[in-house]
Amino acid sequence: MHIDHWLETVPAVSVYLLVGVVIGLESLGIPLPGEIILVSASLLAASQDHINPYILGASAIAGAVIGDSIGYLIGHKGGQPLLTWLGRKFPKHFSAEHVANAERYFQKWGMWAVFVGRFIALLRIFAGPLAGCLRMPYWKFLIANVLGGIVWAGGTTAVIYSVGKVAEDWLKRFSWLGLVAALLFGLGSMLVMKRRAKKSHAAAPEAGSEAEVASGAGPGTAEPNRVPAAD
Repeated sequence: MHIDHWLETVPAVSVYLLVGVVIGLESLGIPLPGEIILVSASLLAASQDHINPYILGASAIAGAVIGDSIGYLIGHKGGQPLLTWLGRKFPKHFSAEHVANAERYFQKWGMWAVFVGRFIALLRIFAGPLAGCLRMPYWKFLIANVLGGIVWAGGTTAVIYSVGKVAEDWLKRFSWLGLVAALLFGLGSMLVMKRRAKKSHAAAPEAGSEAEVASGAGPGTAEPNRVPAAD
């Protein structure tokens, strides 16, 4: 069976559900390749008429907004104990230095931290739980969450779908090359994410040392992170 005929047998609803669930779980705080799934599904929609790009985009937006909101609620209920637990389980991402930096980032940028975080792989995973732990008012979080979800998920779907339609004849003729290209794009994104994570982890101790010097505190006198009180 030619791959085009096989792709035509893939139920559209399963694609919508896969995109919504994966992006939702990623937004909730579980490291999953949501962006790769969305790009691949958008390319598939460009070559398969039975997959509606509008429904696909709506599924991605719903997953992003709902997942982030659940992550916020978990973080809001868990508070400081949740940060402590995450620090033990994921020291590279939730170390004391990273949490302190995130707290300063959220206090400085507020809603923009949630909105912009939607476009950055690591922040996309942790923005919801951290916003809840740091007691950002929910109405502010919700506005930034919805706008970020619409622009990121809807925009990604529209752009990739448009590019796919422009190259539709090429994709139909060499559909396996299109899938290989999507796979290579996904692998490249993962490598870039991993590289950025390593750089961020390496830079965190330097930022902590500078903060200690500025405050006049020694290495052993750093205060534990405090979560602001709820409004």
